[in-house]
Amino acid sequence: MIYTKKVEEMCKVHQDVHHGCAPIPEEAKWVQAKEIKDISGFTHGVGWCAPQQGACKLSLNIKEGIIQEALVETIGCSGMTQSAAMAGEILPGLTVLEALNTDLVCDAINTAMRELFLQIVYGRSQSAFSEGGLAVGAGLEDLGKGFRSQVGTIYSTLEKGPRYLEMTDGYMTELGLDADDNIIGYKFVNFGKMMDFMKAGDDANTAFEKAQGQYGRFDDAVRTIDPRKE
Repeated sequence: MIYTKKVEEMCKVHQDVHHGCAPIPEEAKWVQAKEIKDISGFTHGVGWCAPQQGACKLSLNIKEGIIQEALVETIGCSGMTQSAAMAGEILPGLTVLEALNTDLVCDAINTAMRELFLQIVYGRSQSAFSEGGLAVGAGLEDLGKGFRSQVGTIYSTLEKGPRYLEMTDGYMTELGLDADDNIIGYKFVNFGKMMDFMKAGDDANTAFEKAQGQYGRFDDAVRTIDPRKE
């Protein structure tokens, strides 16, 4: 170790007040995390790219510093979906520090990794107080039927008002309006369920009908509109 002359001339004073790093909650234990292998937990990070054109939600299940499970969900940028495919191959097996310092191809995914890293090393994980943590596979529980991401897409203008296009229920096929043209309900098709019905042997038309549903006071609507055309 190289010291400056000023430091060399100083007398030694004992460091007395230090009780170690503060423990953080990890999988129902209090852990003094001193090394990467001390980090465990399941949590999420949300990131965005430089022009903020798209966003990524990254979910990682980390056991003793090693990423065991990764869920990468993206929206708003077609290129980011391709980057997510690469990130999904890169992440499992890395330490959480390696992942932080690995180019995950897309700015938004890299930013999500940074935000997730901060949460998990400060003990802000979703599994902080879950004994034994969450089993590998817990990331799939964040998805809807048919393992599809839960997406909400609403478009609106001052002149023409709102259009519900997609919600957790599924793809909007019709909006129900009252006499004052307020939205009072909607009809939808859940593509995840539809694909499950088709894989179980239903033809496309039958699967489409079985995967439909409605919400709100749709039956009381004075008129209905196609939100993508009308």
